Amino acid sequence: MDLLTTRYAENLSGVLSCYDRIVITGTLPGACFADGMTSFLYSRGIRIFDYPQFALPLRERIRDNAQTLAAEHGATIEYIAKAHIRKEDVVAKVLATRGTPAERDRPGLVHVISAMEACATYQPWHDKASGRTFLRPDTTKCLHYYFYWMDRELGLIYVRVPTYCPFRLQVYCNGHSWLARRLVREDIDFAAADNAFVRIEDFARAQELADTFKPELLHRQLDRYARLCCPVLEVFEQTYHWSIMQAEYSTDLVFKSEQILRPLYEQLSREAVLSVKAEQVATFLGKKVTAQLAAEIGSRLSTRIEGTCIKHKFGSCSLKLYDKFTRILRIETTTNDVSFFKHHRKVEHRSGRATRQVAPLKKSIYSLIDLREILLGSNQRYLEFLCSLNDYSGGQRALERVTHPKPDGDRSFKGLNFFDSHDQALLRAVQRPEFNIHGLARCDLAHLMPDMSGSKLSRQLRRLRVLGLLKRAANTYRYYLTRAGRLAIAALERLTTFAIVPAMANA
Repeated sequence: MDLLTTRYAENLSGVLSCYDRIVITGTLPGACFADGMTSFLYSRGIRIFDYPQFALPLRERIRDNAQTLAAEHGATIEYIAKAHIRKEDVVAKVLATRGTPAERDRPGLVHVISAMEACATYQPWHDKASGRTFLRPDTTKCLHYYFYWMDRELGLIYVRVPTYCPFRLQVYCNGHSWLARRLVREDIDFAAADNAFVRIEDFARAQELADTFKPELLHRQLDRYARLCCPVLEVFEQTYHWSIMQAEYSTDLVFKSEQILRPLYEQLSREAVLSVKAEQVATFLGKKVTAQLAAEIGSRLSTRIEGTCIKHKFGSCSLKLYDKFTRILRIETTTNDVSFFKHHRKVEHRSGRATRQVAPLKKSIYSLIDLREILLGSNQRYLEFLCSLNDYSGGQRALERVTHPKPDGDRSFKGLNFFDSHDQALLRAVQRPEFNIHGLARCDLAHLMPDMSGSKLSRQLRRLRVLGLLKRAANTYRYYLTRAGRLAIAALERLTTFAIVPAMANA
């Protein structure tokens, strides 16, 4: 099976995988939870019910600081009262008034937007039963400032600052904007549109640069903007802890001509909507499907002004396929909770002992390096799946090989009969996503096919090996599907689901 990148190599300008949207949350470790803020007030000799009086001067300090920053950079503070107004569109109009592209990229404060929005806070509380006085979590509305900065390294970012304690910050940046500045520094010619590159002089070098995105750079810039936009750090005597709130990682196939991409995307999007099942969405993201998780999986086709978008959702993560500017085929994995993914890392236990084991990904920004490999793997698995949908000739050749008898030593194994209910059950059992990583053994199939005896299951496994659908891991009795096996099963699903069943329904 040829990947799209191989099949359309002559029609591609290049391929680029890069972080796209990254949203980061900043919290003060000793004040971001109610018990911590309670302890802080007690340590400063502040009564719990004086918490509002403690927070009020800090609110005024942030308001004054916003006025000062705007005046120093010649920016304005614009209040937006309506939720339907997109802040990005407002800032884009401001950038357009700055003049030439070089002037628009001039580092500094671009614009400040203020809006009344919900925020987390605390409420003083006295428990009569225990006699304790403490703070408990609460929500309220307060004025938020969105500081839009043109950063020398990161490009256009914003820092969202609430005017009420505990001052949980939110920072947005874009990996494509960061990469654009690295390309300029390397003197590599490119053309960008929105958050994508329609042309790069050297795609290979651009990919090398994209892979050098370091959390250390991000951390330095985040600390700098926290000091600039939220001048309360000396009050708490702490620095912000930065964690990943949302991350998007995209793989772009940049085509030379829209005449090539348009019919290809129409075919891929149509088949993706019809063919992608819950088990496959889980496989793309490296997960197993359980009865509880199956309810959280879904696919959706949405129509945008720019075109159509296929979105497969699984819990806090999603996979999207869409075209940008009819020139770029983008596959994008988004996560709103990085702990959804697991990897092999050092785990420190409460006893003080440390072990290396499979554990959820940490939410710290320093997980961006490991997260990049995980999200890239998700994009690549989805790309491989799309290639199997589009490669009819490869599936047909594999189908012919596996449906004819094949000798093995002194005996011969019959080919598969895709209309036989036993063969269908066997094929659907061996392609289950939980066998992709650890493989399958006879005992695994025994649970799925209880009507077959152990000796018969062994003969069926040997039969699939002889026909080329399975391969055995060295020195084990565990088996994995081959490429030919995946293509043949995909052909079976298409044949029965999209051809025979509809035809029989109309008979």
